[in-house]
Amino acid sequence: MVTYDSIRHNEEIRALIEAGNEALGVIGYTDHGYAHAGLTATVAGELLETLEYDPRTCELARIAGFIHDIGNAINRSNHALSGALLAHTILRGMDMDIREVTAIITAIGNHDEGTAAPVTPLSAALILADKSDVRRSRVRTTEHDFDIHDRVNYAVLKSSLSVDKEKKIISLRIQIDTSITAVMDYFEIFLTRMILCRSAASYLGLDFELMINETRML
Repeated sequence: MVTYDSIRHNEEIRALIEAGNEALGVIGYTDHGYAHAGLTATVAGELLETLEYDPRTCELARIAGFIHDIGNAINRSNHALSGALLAHTILRGMDMDIREVTAIITAIGNHDEGTAAPVTPLSAALILADKSDVRRSRVRTTEHDFDIHDRVNYAVLKSSLSVDKEKKIISLRIQIDTSITAVMDYFEIFLTRMILCRSAASYLGLDFELMINETRML
């Protein structure tokens, strides 16, 4: 059985993550390396655990989260689709069951906001985990070279995704330093992502709320 631990230590996967992250750094994107991969994996798995999905489904969510951006090694454009194809080849090469492979590549192929849709529990969890990773440490450019994406990420002092099972609400709570960027800048950059998160939450039977500096924005 292919495990999350074996995926994290797979040399082919690690090479793709490193190459994709390096390429995105050259063209000015925020971190898409091991920190993002690991955090996305952890949040996706914990989300489904909280919703009481079976342990193997939660592990598949972690695997999908860790490898969801390997397509960046080819090109940022259509990276969700190329990443799904790469994942299929690698996972089948590891003798993973085809049904599990299909579940993972469906999630990967549906995680980018340009083409994304929450069509399975794994895809919904991956969307929420990926899009909620907004933090200062993702910024790789110097302050002098910040664009609005860098500024918004740099302004985030703290972010967390939590589920209230009783109220059936999933909350993304963000603390922003408004001396660096205005709250409206967050919406300008991430409104599409937040709408996608709301759709993913709905698929899982939850309402989505966005709290910025303790004020509900969505």
